[in-house]
Amino acid sequence: MTPSGGIFDVPSQQEHLEKLAKKLLAENLWDDPANAQEILKEKSGIDNSIESFKSLEKQYEDLHILLELSEEEGGDSLLEDAAQGAERLELELDDMELKTTLSAREDRNNAIMTINPGAGGTESQDWAQILMRMYMRWAEQKGYKVEVVDLLPGEEAGIKSATLTISGQYAYGYLKGEAGVHRLVRISPFDANKRRHTSFAAILVYPEITDDIEIEINEDDLRIDTYRASGAGGQHVNKTDSAVRITHNPTGIVVSCQNERSQHKNKAVAMKLLKARLFTLKKKEQDEKLDEIIGEKKEIAWGSQIRSYTLQPYQLIKDHRTGFEKGNVNAVLDGDLDDYIKEYLLMNKQNSGMQNGK
Repeated sequence: MTPSGGIFDVPSQQEHLEKLAKKLLAENLWDDPANAQEILKEKSGIDNSIESFKSLEKQYEDLHILLELSEEEGGDSLLEDAAQGAERLELELDDMELKTTLSAREDRNNAIMTINPGAGGTESQDWAQILMRMYMRWAEQKGYKVEVVDLLPGEEAGIKSATLTISGQYAYGYLKGEAGVHRLVRISPFDANKRRHTSFAAILVYPEITDDIEIEINEDDLRIDTYRASGAGGQHVNKTDSAVRITHNPTGIVVSCQNERSQHKNKAVAMKLLKARLFTLKKKEQDEKLDEIIGEKKEIAWGSQIRSYTLQPYQLIKDHRTGFEKGNVNAVLDGDLDDYIKEYLLMNKQNSGMQNGK
């Protein structure tokens, strides 16, 4: 392991760090607070990357010493320690490699995820709830904080819609590739004849907008409605019009929040959701990809799915973009998504590199 070349180009990072340090010494730095915050954020990210690499390098050196000792002294315990250390090092190297694919400014941000079932009533609504649990389990395993800010339950089972905020470093970067249509094939638990059913649900993912990203919203463009919260939340919530729905008239975007007890807090969260969606829209317009607004214009049906979850007649979960698949469906539905996320991000990075090389 060397500190230069490949994906861990530490010398160039240190050189860039010196340039940022000079910018931070400028007398007029805080004349533009947003730019100053952006420089500080970038510097902090590079500092963390270099420290992570140095930690990996130290682990590698320690492993090398441990292997030499095991050869000299013998004994299974030293070899076992070395094997465990090598496994940990491999996982951390994979994680660092993955983070090199997340170079966009918004990749480090928290994520906002919406889940909507396709046609099919209870079947698709139940599938949407299974997906919500899967992503919540994944986030918990990563140490991220998950909050359900809006939830509309189905009449019999499942959910009609859900909006989650997933808070943690790189949450959006990791989850952005999950946007799209997810297809389930299974023996329906709601069919008395035990027939096989196909269900669809759509996942949309947005970055939470931080103060350093400016999104202008004209209050005259908004229609703000209040209504009584439908979910649990105590007597206060259910007896007052605390829930808030905001419609952005120019784009037709509608967001809502009913999780908080006060109307004021629900409005603040809904505005945050609106900013996230407007940022995504603006970014896609700049890229001239209006037809790819994270799957929003795709029909939630056959031919548009990014991933298939087959539980019957065999068990297999396959990502149609990367070809990656696993047979341990229970583990995946319980949040074991890292391999799918990694394969997509690495493929996306490779495709971007090929396009830039043209």
